[in-house]
Amino acid sequence: MQCSSCLVAALSCVLVALGLLLLWLYGHTPSRYGKHAEEAGEEGRRRRQRRRLHLPARCAWFLQELPAFLVPALLLALRSPPRFAPLGCRLLGGMFCGHYFHRTFIYSFLTRGRPFPLQTLLYGMLFCVYNGFLQGYYMVYCAEYPDDWYNDIRFTSGILLFLCGMGINIHSDFLLRQLRKPGEHIYKIPQGGLFAYVSGANFFGEILEWFGYAIATWCLPAFAFAVFTVCFVGPRAYHHHRYYLRKFTGYPRSRKALIPFVF
Repeated sequence: MQCSSCLVAALSCVLVALGLLLLWLYGHTPSRYGKHAEEAGEEGRRRRQRRRLHLPARCAWFLQELPAFLVPALLLALRSPPRFAPLGCRLLGGMFCGHYFHRTFIYSFLTRGRPFPLQTLLYGMLFCVYNGFLQGYYMVYCAEYPDDWYNDIRFTSGILLFLCGMGINIHSDFLLRQLRKPGEHIYKIPQGGLFAYVSGANFFGEILEWFGYAIATWCLPAFAFAVFTVCFVGPRAYHHHRYYLRKFTGYPRSRKALIPFVF
């Protein structure tokens, strides 16, 4: 397999277009899973009756996130001749695959979420296959960096932003898990960490991660994924914020939805 810049550009543009489509679809109406399934009226009740179309949250998260780790790892392992030494491959292994290793093999076994809709799971798996191939294909077959790239301000600042965002994301997920006892599916007001400032602290951390990754790798596919992340999790954070304000009369009014002190 050879690098095709046209393929990379086309797949990146499709990724941005998909993000903008999701932003348009869910900017005003949230996707009906998780806490927003409670507000879905008759449609939500029908969905809850079809329990055979749901999977336990831990199983669903594992299956959904696995392709994003597995696809680029396989591309890297199957490349002939092997390409483990260049910086581009090390970036891929240490950042993109590192994130999805955590999401697949750690987060999925710790989550205490509600049963996951099968349809949503399938869409998520397809996206992870697509994005895993795009990021992996570019890094394994196309990426070229100078030998001193690790001294470049884009690399160092991107790495720091990525690690900061990943830390925020993991810590926020931990705080959310602590709100529930095993077997509970009720929602409570998140407390601690960046939740003191925003309702979607975990989403804010994920956005920082992928913009850090985009800056460090300085490539079109990574920036396309960062834009997609904003378009996808941004509305989710906004609707979570509105849900908390409606459900809890004592919810802190000073909190923003996604960006501290701004939005």
